[in-house]
Amino acid sequence: MNLFGLIGYPLGHSFSKTYFTNKFETEGLEDYFFDLFPLENINEFPGLIQSQKSLKGLAVTIPYKQTVIPFLDVLSAEATEIAAVNCIQFSNGKLKGFNTDVLGFEKSFTPLLQSCHLKALILGTGGASKAVQFVLNKLGILFQLVSRTGDKSSGIIAYTDLDETILKEFTIIINCSPVGMFPDEDAKPAIPYQYISSQHYLYDLVYKPSETPFLKEGIRKGATIKNGYEMLILQAEANWKIWTGIGT
Repeated sequence: MNLFGLIGYPLGHSFSKTYFTNKFETEGLEDYFFDLFPLENINEFPGLIQSQKSLKGLAVTIPYKQTVIPFLDVLSAEATEIAAVNCIQFSNGKLKGFNTDVLGFEKSFTPLLQSCHLKALILGTGGASKAVQFVLNKLGILFQLVSRTGDKSSGIIAYTDLDETILKEFTIIINCSPVGMFPDEDAKPAIPYQYISSQHYLYDLVYKPSETPFLKEGIRKGATIKNGYEMLILQAEANWKIWTGIGT
């Protein structure tokens, strides 16, 4: 049996099992299976590996993209630089961590960039945020990190620091936080939406609902918007290539 899966907590919002199960059926892969492995604590990870001997690969989601790293044997160059992992390859008894969020975000994000999109606010500082920072650095887009409490020693500002001047300067806003994700679909990041304009580009890594309250505010202001669904598909396919070598 070829078993693949997803670790994180909680996992009620995940599309991965349906996506990969459909993929296996469509491609006639009869001995391939995908399951969800919700771990209340990352310290349960070694026990999962021991109990699931058929595992050939794992995807990693919130909140373990960073805390899973000490349990891995080796990291790819990108995962090392980003210090976050969303894909684990099982090979010759070793666990290797990769970051395919980078590929997924870059290919999904860049087609909608316009000449007015020069600076970005990144909402959130977790594992997904680190992949976004990596891509923006690669693209030469200056960015400012924003968190709930801020951390001036690290150059991170708080949501309460955002004002009209900042919003006019930073015309890209990327939500890397889980705000707006199941089970809090009615929530939105606490930014001053009254200063959003048609010059802005709002990108939400959340994919369900397809129009989060964050993106709906962008629609009202005539901004360019995009959710994280295409990014999710792209990184899932990149994971599949890493796990199996199929399509490489």
